[in-house]
Amino acid sequence: MIRNKVKWGIIGCGDVTEVKSGPAFQNVDNSELIAVMRRNSEKAADYAKRHGVPKWYDDAEKLINDPDINAIYIATPPNSHAEYAIRSMQAGKPVYVEKPMAMNAFECNEMIEASKMTGMPLFVAYYRRALPYFVKIKELIEMPAIGEVKMINLILHWPVKPEELEGKPGWRVNPEISGGGHFHDLAAHQLDYLEYVFGPIKKVKGTAVNQVGLYDVEDAVTASFQFESGVLGTGSWCFTVPEKQTMDVTEIVGSRGRISFSFFSNTMLHIETDTMVENFNIPHPKHVHQPLVDLVVKDLRGEGTCPSTGETGMRVSMLMDKITGR
Repeated sequence: MIRNKVKWGIIGCGDVTEVKSGPAFQNVDNSELIAVMRRNSEKAADYAKRHGVPKWYDDAEKLINDPDINAIYIATPPNSHAEYAIRSMQAGKPVYVEKPMAMNAFECNEMIEASKMTGMPLFVAYYRRALPYFVKIKELIEMPAIGEVKMINLILHWPVKPEELEGKPGWRVNPEISGGGHFHDLAAHQLDYLEYVFGPIKKVKGTAVNQVGLYDVEDAVTASFQFESGVLGTGSWCFTVPEKQTMDVTEIVGSRGRISFSFFSNTMLHIETDTMVENFNIPHPKHVHQPLVDLVVKDLRGEGTCPSTGETGMRVSMLMDKITGR
């Protein structure tokens, strides 16, 4: 337990840390960002200057061993998550790691074992568990506003990215760096949130194919799954549709109505039952990690509990490994 301020160091201060996450560590009560690290020293120094961070490093080991830092956020691509997380915990520092938690479930398990051996807490950045928009959906399910949930249907169809058409696909579709493709990057959020709301998925099967050949990993995935509660689910992911066919819709069907919402595209939440139809527009905060970072800080100080842990993060990786046949 950290008695005073949680003093963070960030390993990997890339794009995700500019707005989505980085400022949250400075805005949360009893939290302070002490140092950042990036292998490119000029970019590390620039980030520190622009964000008012006292220290910067181009060597992860130096940041991990900085005595002024007592917690570490790992925001590198997944292929280095396990290494940095384990080294950080062995140095006696709790870890908040980006999603997906690691390259695969095996690496996730290694991280969890390191957490147990060192006694250092391990959290995963599935921040939708704390965003007000998704908190509202969970509340509606638990009321239960639509009665007993029967079925969940996910559709995420996105167009090809320009760089992929140009033959220069990014690291997210390089399985040696990301562990998968767009499915691993995006479906991770969806599967994690659904397990948070509906409990463990006990059965899952899927098909993953590369239909267009723009990169070396799947660009289309289908899945069916069943929760321990008996709720059934289906998922359809395609990352090569025409722009006009873009779709990001999740529908939760209950015995008295349905809820539909978007995981990534908008903040409009629609609910309809036999007696009412209502829409909620719940904008996301500027720094979307901040509500979850607040829970992490409270957990580390013994003032609360963060719901996104190494154990829950590993479950997501296990599900994705099964769906894609890895």
